[in-house]
Amino acid sequence: MKSFFKLIRLPNLVIIAATQYLMRHGVISALLARYDHAVASASFAGEPGFELQLPEGHFLLLVLSTVLITAAGYVINDYFDTRIDMLNRPGSVVVGTVVPRRRAILIHMVLNVVGVGMGVYLSFYVGKPLWSIVFFLVAGMLWFYSTTYKRQFLIGNLLVAVLTALVPFMVALFEIPLLNQAYAPVLRQWNTSFDLLVYWILGFSFFAFITTLTREIIKDMEDFEGDRAYGHNTLPIVMGVTGSRIVVTVLITSILAVLGWVYVRFLRDTLTLVYMIVLVSLPLVFTGITVWIARTQEKFHLASTIMKGVMAAGVLYALVVRYIIYSMF
Repeated sequence: MKSFFKLIRLPNLVIIAATQYLMRHGVISALLARYDHAVASASFAGEPGFELQLPEGHFLLLVLSTVLITAAGYVINDYFDTRIDMLNRPGSVVVGTVVPRRRAILIHMVLNVVGVGMGVYLSFYVGKPLWSIVFFLVAGMLWFYSTTYKRQFLIGNLLVAVLTALVPFMVALFEIPLLNQAYAPVLRQWNTSFDLLVYWILGFSFFAFITTLTREIIKDMEDFEGDRAYGHNTLPIVMGVTGSRIVVTVLITSILAVLGWVYVRFLRDTLTLVYMIVLVSLPLVFTGITVWIARTQEKFHLASTIMKGVMAAGVLYALVVRYIIYSMF
């Protein structure tokens, strides 16, 4: 069982599940309370105020679908990367050593079938059957990432970043249609919409995208020797380690600039300022410095780990959002 959990990257799956629950209960739920306050909908037609419409059990299916498809992606990635992982990180190889290769393929198929099946059911439940395509596309892209895209210049990095950005966005994708349906009359009466919810979730998705892209490039720098030995065209191999350091620096600078702009333009509260400086900005600066002074695989791994912490801090900011919104009333 321990080997299975290692194969599917259980800690990463827990983070994915936590991300979606935080988007639902930390951001969307709190923003709905703000809508209540803004339009005084609690007394509209004698009905209760704005509430989440996707039942909790169905939301659990969405989380499980996301987690299972992601786990299937981890399994197939390890299946095709056995040889190169033996060179880059031999102590972490599971497929072919602890888990037989045929069993790994079977695990991959079962996880995908169940995960995609849940996604298709939910798409029909919210009245958007075409959204079923998203689950098939994600499963397919994870397969082709493992077989082809991760070996190509920047394509694999961008694909992983996009899929990571989808994790928080899927919460809004399946909640908003039901909210629009349930509260259409009050939205028309007050000439408003749920765009604010979408903007907030898109902000988290963008942060997930750009931090994941940065971390993926750092991981490629960490795996430079193994990737070069097997003919991969990752960014550090094509542009060199120095060129990759410059790209990482530009990305980190962009993250800091966007965070600064968002704070000045939309937020301006002290709690957010302290949170962003201590848990996001300073670790980002330290990551950039570490990447520039790194000369060993261990140092690049340290920078990658710090970036993972920054990504976690970004997700946990949802709790700060909830606190700030509720403290306004």
